Amino acid sequence: MGHFGFSYVGFVFMLMLIVPNLIWTKCQPIEYDFKNENKVLLVFERFGQVGVTGTALMLSDFNIHGWSAWSFWLIAAFVLMILYECWWIRYFKSSRTWKDFYSSFYGIPVAGATLPVASFFFLGLYGRVIWLIASVIIFGIGHIGIHLQHRREMQS
Repeated sequence: MGHFGFSYVGFVFMLMLIVPNLIWTKCQPIEYDFKNENKVLLVFERFGQVGVTGTALMLSDFNIHGWSAWSFWLIAAFVLMILYECWWIRYFKSSRTWKDFYSSFYGIPVAGATLPVASFFFLGLYGRVIWLIASVIIFGIGHIGIHLQHRREMQS
């Protein structure tokens, strides 16, 4: 269910998510155009963002509570966030085209969307918080869906 309280783990994950996105606002793909995004997917993405952010920061269940079998979910979540940071580094070093932005990374399709969604899903499993898991699913439908839509537009 979740226990109210600040999550320093959630805060670190949110920083790992937000900082590269803030840098991206100055380094967007040359041809980037978001005007034709599917409105339904956009609603899913926005509602999911609010849910993920609030849940990750306001529930202490994500903080480290000693070692258990559940700790593997936290390790997996952190590894995916590290991969996400590596994907961003590759993007920032690239020529920053649509192809670079919607690229795969180690076989993970649209990695810029898929990696953080999977990471926060695993964080929800670690904390055993259905609210984060549900928020991530809602966010993932919108975020990954929008990225796939853009990738299809790029390929046509």
